[in-house]
Amino acid sequence: MVHQKIILPTVTSLDELIGAMRWQLTQDDHVSAADREVFLRRLSSHAEQLENGLGAVYGQRSDFWDLVAASVLTAWDSYAQRPADLKVLDRDREAEPSWFLSRQAVGGVCYVDRYAGTIARLRERIPYFKELGLNYLHLMPLYECPEGNSDGGYAVSSYRRVDPALGTMNDLAQLAEELRAEGIVLVLDFVFNHTSNEHEWAKAAAAGDPFYEQFYWIYPNRTVPAQFEETAREIFPDDHPGVFTRVDATPAGRAASGSEEDPRWVWTTFHRFQWDLNYSNPAVFRAMASEMLFLANQGAQVLRLDAVAFIWKQLGTTCESQPQVHDLLRAFNAMVKLAAPATEFKSEAIVHPDEVIRYIHTDQCALSYNPLQMALGWEASATRKVALLQLALNERHATPEGTAWVNYVRSHDDIGWTFSDEDAARLGINGHDHRRFLNSFYTGRFAGSFAHGVAFQDNPRTGDCRICGTTASLMGLETEPGPAADRILLAYSLAMSTGGIPLIYLGDEVGQLNDPKWDHNPDNALDARWVHRPRYSQSDYERRHDLFSVQGRIFGGIQRMISVRQQTEEFDGTRLIPFETHNLHVLGYQRPGEHSVVLCLANFSDWSQFVTGETLSGFLPKGVELHGNNTLDLRGGILLDAHCFWWIRVIPSKDNVNTPCTRVEILSDTRR
Repeated sequence: MVHQKIILPTVTSLDELIGAMRWQLTQDDHVSAADREVFLRRLSSHAEQLENGLGAVYGQRSDFWDLVAASVLTAWDSYAQRPADLKVLDRDREAEPSWFLSRQAVGGVCYVDRYAGTIARLRERIPYFKELGLNYLHLMPLYECPEGNSDGGYAVSSYRRVDPALGTMNDLAQLAEELRAEGIVLVLDFVFNHTSNEHEWAKAAAAGDPFYEQFYWIYPNRTVPAQFEETAREIFPDDHPGVFTRVDATPAGRAASGSEEDPRWVWTTFHRFQWDLNYSNPAVFRAMASEMLFLANQGAQVLRLDAVAFIWKQLGTTCESQPQVHDLLRAFNAMVKLAAPATEFKSEAIVHPDEVIRYIHTDQCALSYNPLQMALGWEASATRKVALLQLALNERHATPEGTAWVNYVRSHDDIGWTFSDEDAARLGINGHDHRRFLNSFYTGRFAGSFAHGVAFQDNPRTGDCRICGTTASLMGLETEPGPAADRILLAYSLAMSTGGIPLIYLGDEVGQLNDPKWDHNPDNALDARWVHRPRYSQSDYERRHDLFSVQGRIFGGIQRMISVRQQTEEFDGTRLIPFETHNLHVLGYQRPGEHSVVLCLANFSDWSQFVTGETLSGFLPKGVELHGNNTLDLRGGILLDAHCFWWIRVIPSKDNVNTPCTRVEILSDTRR
């Protein structure tokens, strides 16, 4: 859309701002009445959220209202450039915003280069995504980034250019359009804590441009950095100690600064080539909001907010999950609601469970990874006991209305043990010692372990360590394929049935193993996470329909789970009701529907486990197994095979309204 440049007069209130926007939009002959009214309606609804979010962070500034007005103009410019079909999608999403609460929502995630080579070739895989049952596709960072080590693409050199090896931004927009036509949501990363040191802003800052120096946390010497490092957590000790590095610590930095002895230090939470953005500067918010809305206009319906907990720094604190983080999220959220309401945020906050839940709200992130369930699923597989996982489902599963978890077994990243030490202590478990056990178990150092994992960022000073490995390798597929396949299906049964969007790291569904050559590339040799980012395995995928192969067994089991999930009305929404199995090895929970409940049971033991008839006494004696259409008699209880899960439908009886259970229908049993 072509429109004249809007210049607003000085305003000091929302009413003045909305009035000025209304007047200006009526002066532009290229603005349709429909677009004008749509934007003004949204402005009336969401301007207060924008003002409150920005006001909590920047409200004491004399130019505060200039910032609010400029932000609204940024949103308008993005809306004016938004493709017509995305505006139609916006209207649909505004009418039905909670599409992600549907049982139909099932996701997959992959790196474009590892999975398909290029964006164009990824389009050829759309029929496979439909075959598996996916309608949500997360593509890991595919933007222009430094050559060599780029932290798996999370060092972004341009948010507006695709890595040339993968294609172009036009290719990405075309892929998004084709995915939409097939009912598949495109998910992209918005890396907004940092840029690469090769981003044009960082290059200007390194060269001494005073405007762009304020985009980053750059100091002339070690004095202030040392003060911050007294309380800020060290994330990647293998890359650099503390959280600051020299501006000239990388070749790109030296080239930009023009000096081999640059005395300046820059904040780098993660790698030395990832420079943290300084959101205390409101120009950074405006610039990043513009980049965010550009990605939304390429067709991204979900933006994964990377490292969200780190975006605000405050001297004397941990510089994680500060109150201003949530205020900035509300402001970013309002910008999307103004310009591209079909786009949702997904929080990536791998922090204490009490902190994770604070990011989940319709005015912040409607979606969030569920790191607690992920970590405790692995914990239960190692210990063969479900107490910690059961406690988490009972007490920490609920999210605010209109929001949902993204439930995953593993991701591109490492596995960290983010459970609550307080929860562990209630069960008589020492959190520190238990983490050491889990690290030992999943790196194969614990006697009797089935896992083939690799340690990541093993820090002898702090005792911290994280775990790398594909799901198949961590479950022991190399050495005991039968039990490992069962463990894989058991793990994915939790993601599929606990409420929210289940997410499959593509390759898991055919049992891909660790990449044995992950460290042969010198750019990746120091980052063990590449062990679980293997390239597409043609041979594994070709065997997915061979039911006598382990690939076919896993693929068939996951595909069946998806099909059953999508046919089971109780799996709509996210509500979960606890169920006590009275068995240390068997997890239990219920998913309620309008007239029925699905009872889910999962046996993490290496041996068969029994759930007694007394425990199931609310069930009528006869049931129907939907998978095989067999009649069941539950009076004698249920015997679950090792690593087996059952999903059971129960219709409330008159005598047992609070714990409804009469007719039982087993919807899925992967052992059959």
